[in-house]
Amino acid sequence: MSDGGGSVRQRKKSSGDGAGNRARKSKASGTSSTGSSPSATQQHQMWARVVLMVGIAAIVYFTTFRTREKKFATQREVLELRTQPLDCSRPYLDEISKFAGCIPNRCGRFVSDKIVSPAEAGILLDLARAGFELGQSAGGASILDLHSGALSKGTQFVNVYRLPEAKKLFTNQHINVYRHVKAKVQQAVAENFRLNVDALHLTHPTFFSRLTNVTAKTIHDEYWHAHVDKETYNSFHYTTLLYLTDYGKDFTGGRFVFIDNEGKHNRTQVYIEPKRARVSGFTSGAENMHHVEQVTGGVRYAITISFTCDREYAMADPKFALDDEDEGDEGAYYFIPPCTHI
Repeated sequence: MSDGGGSVRQRKKSSGDGAGNRARKSKASGTSSTGSSPSATQQHQMWARVVLMVGIAAIVYFTTFRTREKKFATQREVLELRTQPLDCSRPYLDEISKFAGCIPNRCGRFVSDKIVSPAEAGILLDLARAGFELGQSAGGASILDLHSGALSKGTQFVNVYRLPEAKKLFTNQHINVYRHVKAKVQQAVAENFRLNVDALHLTHPTFFSRLTNVTAKTIHDEYWHAHVDKETYNSFHYTTLLYLTDYGKDFTGGRFVFIDNEGKHNRTQVYIEPKRARVSGFTSGAENMHHVEQVTGGVRYAITISFTCDREYAMADPKFALDDEDEGDEGAYYFIPPCTHI
């Protein structure tokens, strides 16, 4: 009885020792595996953290550095009047406050398709095309200033009034329409910003522009850089543009774009698609930073008509003085090529 019982106890002990050995071996084996490489679960956790970090970085980037696009006027619209009020920049407001009757009720911008008629725009387009037959820039941004006589030719400027062929260009109809359109645009600026129209004066440079996709040859051809008109031309207080051709039909690219900053990094690009006879106007301070997109095809024609509140910078309507050799010469020397705002 005792021998039999002892044998049983001995077998149980041996069996227990085997289980303990297997457990110790298994534990040792597991420790060795963990030390050499991560498990599948650990790898999944590691990649999940990487994906999460990349996602957070992307969210931070796109919410911190955003550029949004917003339409102000499309080519297909026919606009009686569309406005966008803005706060005046402090330097602009400080300066313009000196000129009684010329202080805007609020800064901003407007666009209208009802100020100038398509027929008037067509006559001015004919005038522009005829003028640019006598000279064009080698770099795709050509200028015709009827006040100074400056005309792009290659990489330089010539005085159009010194060219014999110019005598055939300018008719009484051209002269009358040009002056009439300028007066209507001036009145529109006065009404939109609640100014005394007599306090507004035409200023230079006021000019026709012709833009193509030809590669720029000089800095004056690079019209697409963002800028503020008041910083480029000290005389400017109000800027207007009259478009003579249609975006998407006569040319591609070439939209006019306002750049509105919102905070340190966010900004909105507010664009105008040019349309024949469309007029846009805006206060010339830093509240209206802008640029023109590069033209990618076709030909874009427009007129920049600029106004000042300072009589010192006022200029008269062009006289189209083709018979007087002295007329126009002096003006050509004060002409500053408008390299950016067209």
